[in-house]
Amino acid sequence: MHPLSRRIAGMALVLLLPLAGAAAAGKPLAAYLQFPPKTPDMPHAPFSLPVFLGLALLILASTAPFPLRLFSSRRVHGPRSPAGSFPWWGWAGAGLCAGSWILAWGRFPWMGGLQAHTFTPLWVAYIVVVNALTHLRAGRCLMLTRPRRFLLLFPVSAAFWWSFEYLNRFVGNWYYRDPPGFGAGEYFLFATLPFATVLPAVLSTRELLLSFPRVDGAFRKWHPFSPPSPRGVGLAALLLSCAGLFAVGIVPDFAFPLVWVAPPLLLISLAALRGEPHSLSGIAEGDWRTFAASSLAALSCGFFWEMWNHGSAVKWVYAIPYVDAFHVFEMPILGYAGYLPFGVLCAEVGDRLLKSDTRAPEKTSSFPPQVR
Repeated sequence: MHPLSRRIAGMALVLLLPLAGAAAAGKPLAAYLQFPPKTPDMPHAPFSLPVFLGLALLILASTAPFPLRLFSSRRVHGPRSPAGSFPWWGWAGAGLCAGSWILAWGRFPWMGGLQAHTFTPLWVAYIVVVNALTHLRAGRCLMLTRPRRFLLLFPVSAAFWWSFEYLNRFVGNWYYRDPPGFGAGEYFLFATLPFATVLPAVLSTRELLLSFPRVDGAFRKWHPFSPPSPRGVGLAALLLSCAGLFAVGIVPDFAFPLVWVAPPLLLISLAALRGEPHSLSGIAEGDWRTFAASSLAALSCGFFWEMWNHGSAVKWVYAIPYVDAFHVFEMPILGYAGYLPFGVLCAEVGDRLLKSDTRAPEKTSSFPPQVR
């Protein structure tokens, strides 16, 4: 299978399997396909303390080794002094961020209909500032070393997040409060603009994190993990991810975490079965940088997504079964765990573009070898 065909097949499975599950459960399919999309007003299971505690323990057990490694490791590769002054365009981005933040959280009468469009300039500014900080620390950044591929991330990101808006129709875990009454064309345009900033934000944040010797050094050489039968593990992962996405359409209250776990697992397993590099390839040799830094980058972006959303006039809110409690901004505390596999998915999708930009010199790349 050609790599492009494999990616198309992977996305088709992500989109079609929940629909097939809903059809198997006898649910009407029209609601999942309407546009503009409307998050279904579905009833959810109430908060359950046993489920909350069980899921919290599972998340803690699976993630605790990474912060312990990060804060206890002494394997850093020497101090990196700033490569230069903070660039002028970084200051422009900081100004745009401050102004957009004020407009997003303010309730100025003269803003009128523009109040619904403050999220995009906020995240464009974030991306610019993060790239400026990376340039300050490392003398390079995605905006400058991979300009064409970096710009391609924006349209790919829009399609990427639209797929999650589609998956949310099956689980109904978030919905938009007081959205403007746009028609289909307006809705598509004005939603696509902020969606286009997701991948550039996460991957730019990852590069900034990897400019810190502690992050880079802690996960450069750690425990190698190479299963005795990679193809067998890949096949099992593929079957489990497909079954999980199918279950999302049947029992969404039980399967909703798989919206975040199954897509990266599916795409990585398809690559592994073909013997192609993927975002977890380096783990076989003990290089956990892509996995750890991508997850941490998505979690960092998640904090800003949720914070800036909290005070906005047009915002999203959550309705999550069993664990909808202890909110940090609008998000239930356990919901932040979804950003960790989401970061891996961002790497798997975004690095396919970034690694093929041969104009950037090898020595300027901060990414692990498997994603160059």
